[in-house]
Amino acid sequence: QLPLVESGGGLVQPGGSLRLSCAARGSFFRGYTMAWYRQAPGKERELVADITNGGITNYADSVKGRFTISRDNAKNTVTLQMNSLIFEDTAVYYCNGKTRFWSWGQGTQVTVSS
Repeated sequence: QLPLVESGGGLVQPGGSLRLSCAARGSFFRGYTMAWYRQAPGKERELVADITNGGITNYADSVKGRFTISRDNAKNTVTLQMNSLIFEDTAVYYCNGKTRFWSWGQGTQVTVSS
């Protein structure tokens, strides 16, 4: 079983919102900075946002002000709230650590299209 399972993706119109969830199979990620990444067709995987165990967040310039990352250590989840989506946000989204990595999950597809 994969240690991290992403969900919540889908098809959305520009300007719309989605909420992605990452469920960890256990509490192994506690204490580590967790992050959301995305990979668009033909492009390399890029860091979208990260959050320390203490809740300090960091965002890529391209999503700053539109995306919000959060975590719930009690529920072993990391969430990415995405608002004001644009075409360029279309990608497969993954969660993982930032400096400590686990096996990559299958990701969740986000498609922004009119």
